[in-house]
Amino acid sequence: MNDFLFSTVSDVVIGAGCSANLGGILSQMGVRRALIVTDGGIVQFGLLDDALKSLQAHQVEYSIYADVVADPPESVVLDAVKKAQAFDCDGVIGFGGGSSMDVAKLLAVLVKGHQPLTELYGVDQVSGSRLPLLQVPTTAGTGSEATMVSIITTGENTKAGVVSRTLLADKILLDASLTIGLPAHVTAATGIDAMVHAIEAYTSKRLKNPLSDMLAREALRLLADNIATVVKQGDNLEAREAMLLGAMLAGQAFANAPVAAVHALAYPLGGNYHIPHGLSNSLVLPFVLRFNAPQAAALYADVAQIVMPDRKFPSDNIATTEMLADYFLSLAADLGLQTSLREMNIPEADLPKLAEEAMLQQRLLINNPREVTIDDALGLYKQAY
Repeated sequence: MNDFLFSTVSDVVIGAGCSANLGGILSQMGVRRALIVTDGGIVQFGLLDDALKSLQAHQVEYSIYADVVADPPESVVLDAVKKAQAFDCDGVIGFGGGSSMDVAKLLAVLVKGHQPLTELYGVDQVSGSRLPLLQVPTTAGTGSEATMVSIITTGENTKAGVVSRTLLADKILLDASLTIGLPAHVTAATGIDAMVHAIEAYTSKRLKNPLSDMLAREALRLLADNIATVVKQGDNLEAREAMLLGAMLAGQAFANAPVAAVHALAYPLGGNYHIPHGLSNSLVLPFVLRFNAPQAAALYADVAQIVMPDRKFPSDNIATTEMLADYFLSLAADLGLQTSLREMNIPEADLPKLAEEAMLQQRLLINNPREVTIDDALGLYKQAY
């Protein structure tokens, strides 16, 4: 076994309704003036209501920044920083999906630190400390609550990541009751997103280790066992909680054994066409599995046995990988998701441009089990079309 470093959050609170004790938890953390980073839908649908009552009951002052959008641009981060500084907050809460939690991470650093946002991009570029940070996910997908990564849109169609252990939260609250009202298509896409995180962590060329493997396997078991249930029975609290836990475990796994080509190919789809990240991953996943099979088939065979425990598999791991790719194509269709780029109305003439943009994601591609050239990327997009 090679030497490795494993980093994760120190405290995780799991339980339906636990966000209704947010005020007490923040008081224990010593936070008296909290900035809540979220989006308008969270406020509109009342998901914050119980948490705000708890803040009031514990005399924790708060301000809400609710202007986070999907694929948040730098301007959103900088606007949130201005609001936090004007409010003089001493703690930050990310409350929502991955975009809100990603903005919260950077906010906690930028308010207390001395670096401009542009200096943070890349790996281990954050210096100094941050404000206390608490994350409350309202979707079971991104795993952002448990990662040291924040992804920001830096141009019209480009994204960049900040990767630093400083971004790891002090505490996570997993409250399945917050996910009950999620639409079926969002539940499906975010669930497959979490499965992709676990698969790419388990097969990562760099930094894969026994702890990340253990987390990825359990994440896949929880997610595969419950994803159909939560899509078809959205009020099933037990299944919702299993999905939340699975997504977090996958986040802990890929925070240490980073994701690869599926994400590299997915980012241009989100950046150019604003396709939700989980759906972008789902659209390219089966084809990346087949592409990687010559190097990763044995690991994919492990994955197949976890997600399809009742199936019998051939001794040939390449053939098993084909079955795994077919499983994910069928799963997406059964859950009501689109399964081709053509269905997303992406012009076929755009595929070469997408391949060029995917190749810019070297931070991700270096983790892939098999080297990806620009011709490979174009071929994968053509297969997904």
